[in-house]
Amino acid sequence: MNVLMNYRMYLIFLFASLAISIGLQMILPFPWGLGVALAIFIAFPLVLRRKMMGRMRGSEGFSGGFFGTSSTPSVKYVCLTCNNRFKGRECPRCGSTMKRADF
Repeated sequence: MNVLMNYRMYLIFLFASLAISIGLQMILPFPWGLGVALAIFIAFPLVLRRKMMGRMRGSEGFSGGFFGTSSTPSVKYVCLTCNNRFKGRECPRCGSTMKRADF
């Protein structure tokens, strides 16, 4: 339901920016009207997207990307030879690369 509401709001802003840009093209002379109309038609959806992204991530700073926030917990490994917990490719205690992930 929330996705549908966001989509509906996006379409409302998109068509509102289209109507405003067409109205400005009728009022302003040709090159100026076209430039302002294109700027509004591009800027409205960008502002709306930024507003939606800010609402999605909350009050924290920008830490997003394609796959969500970058504050994911780091993966630690447990050495299968000496049972040592570590981060990285090989165990610092015994040098073995045999490991399992420990979340």
